[in-house]
Amino acid sequence: MTATLVAGVDSSTQSCTVVVRDAASGALVRRGVAPHPAGTSVDPDAWWSALQDALTAAGGLDDVSAISIGAQQHGMVCLDASGSVVRPALLWNDTRSAAAADELVAELGAQTWADAVGSVPVASFTVTKLRWLASHEPDNAAATAAVALPHDWLTWRLRGTDDITDLTTDRSDASGTGYFSPTTGEYRLDLLERALGRRDVALPRVLGPAESPGGMLGPGAGDNAAAALGLGARPGDVVVSLGTSGVVSAISPVATADPTGIIAGFASATGEHLPLVCTLNAARVLDAAATLLRVDHDELSRLALRCPTGAGGLVLVPYLEGERTPNRPDATGSLHGLTLTTAAPEYLARAAVEGLLCGLADALDALVAAEVPVERILLVGGAARSEAVARIAPAVFGRPVVVPTPGDHVADGAARQAAWVLTGDLPEWEAAGTVVHEADPTPAVRERYAAVRDMTAPRLT
Repeated sequence: MTATLVAGVDSSTQSCTVVVRDAASGALVRRGVAPHPAGTSVDPDAWWSALQDALTAAGGLDDVSAISIGAQQHGMVCLDASGSVVRPALLWNDTRSAAAADELVAELGAQTWADAVGSVPVASFTVTKLRWLASHEPDNAAATAAVALPHDWLTWRLRGTDDITDLTTDRSDASGTGYFSPTTGEYRLDLLERALGRRDVALPRVLGPAESPGGMLGPGAGDNAAAALGLGARPGDVVVSLGTSGVVSAISPVATADPTGIIAGFASATGEHLPLVCTLNAARVLDAAATLLRVDHDELSRLALRCPTGAGGLVLVPYLEGERTPNRPDATGSLHGLTLTTAAPEYLARAAVEGLLCGLADALDALVAAEVPVERILLVGGAARSEAVARIAPAVFGRPVVVPTPGDHVADGAARQAAWVLTGDLPEWEAAGTVVHEADPTPAVRERYAAVRDMTAPRLT
């Protein structure tokens, strides 16, 4: 009997990945990858070309019954009345709209924004980019007849239409725009108008978690929501992603409205909420420690595990690039507790791992304080492959830590969504393999870190 196949796409900042999986079991059948151009402002046609290349590398869609797209969140794709791109898309990591974010928050107040859309605008959000467009490129703003997100635009292109009223999105991605409420499920056109100066633009229709925009397509999702879906995360699960930055997100029945801006109140791909906290410093903390000690990452891990818990009182506050949680953009990293004993490679290695994890534990604390249920930690990303990180994490977090097999979690989530649309039921795919780590909590490590965290120095100018 021939298997029914589904495809999932991860159109990330750096590349496009396509996985083709068995719709019933989730077994990987084939895979393709193609690069995206560098930069924070990109012609969307580059994403389309990369998707075609990745699909070809993955064997095409001739035998695929459904496909869905997960993609980088936020961003701004402006289209004119004919469906043509008005200007290169601004990506989430384009910070030219930082001043616009400050303006919008000052105009209404942080609490008003948090109550309206679950988040306080920052430069990554679409709403701030629209304010920047209206202020700096008024002709392009005037030509804009529709505003879409990266996965909206790619799904629209796959449908083969140029009608801007056919654009669709989903709750998870819409919740990162800054003009959609994940609580009410409605656009806030007043906030769109505040940013762009008008509200007569087409916005994508917001689909349900398993609602198809047409044909064999799924609704798609933002990357963090798609990754949670690919991991099979449930309410009470927290996904801690250790990439260039650290991302702590939870599947939660509880909506958040944090006026401090620490928690972004996004939506999940399964109908719940996805409160999310981001840190600026994650895997590169280990990169820096390995460079300083002139060792590779495997040796750094071995050194850290040879050192006693607490690193003899040596504490690394890992604000190597400033920090977002807490909001200290001008902070620098600090090393405290250096003695003749702790001036040794294994102590610095342990302090680096514990400091990295304590910074993420601060993000986890923010979710707990907002009454988000937290039971289990799913640890993913490049730094999760460190044995020291995986073994020390449950002691710092005070909860069991599950390390799934490394994989294409965003693309896998999109493929699982495609199977959901195809069959009407969300499939329970068996995970390829996970390792569960448990350890007694070490509150003294957190307490020592907290005692020196606020002693961090500003960056010299």
